[in-house]
Amino acid sequence: MYQLGHYGAALLAYAPLGAAVSLAGHEPAAVVGGLVCVGLSTLPDCDHRLPLIDHRGPTHTLLFAGLVGAALAGTVAVLGDASAAPLAVGGPDDALLAAFAFVVGALSIVSHLLADALTPMGIRPFWPVSRRHYTLEVTPAANAIANYVLFLIGVGAVAVAVAAVSLFG
Repeated sequence: MYQLGHYGAALLAYAPLGAAVSLAGHEPAAVVGGLVCVGLSTLPDCDHRLPLIDHRGPTHTLLFAGLVGAALAGTVAVLGDASAAPLAVGGPDDALLAAFAFVVGALSIVSHLLADALTPMGIRPFWPVSRRHYTLEVTPAANAIANYVLFLIGVGAVAVAVAAVSLFG
């Protein structure tokens, strides 16, 4: 998929988590988490600009998702109070915030993998353990309509999550 489709996939994947975090009373963290998730959702495509790295190679794996999650959690843990300051009003403690950061980072990459699995090119998510190829062959990545539809589904999921938070929160 292309950038807009990946944004939609990230919104769709994050909406339930964002709603749960909001309902737990951490609305600022939920908003920041959503922005970070969408912001990182195209990171695996950095492989277009990396020499000697095949597109949909190592950056399109669950290993990479774990590394991104760990890097984000580590960053939050190191920054500690400075990172949590904007979220301090009713915000989670540092350990919970670091765990949340890990989930957001990993989820952003997993959403990318799921979107790319819709394309005929597919992904090899278990590399280097397995080179098995996974694809649903739903649409080519360049299909503008499919990218817009995925984006609209993601926006719709966020709208449903916001409505649920408003209703139950």
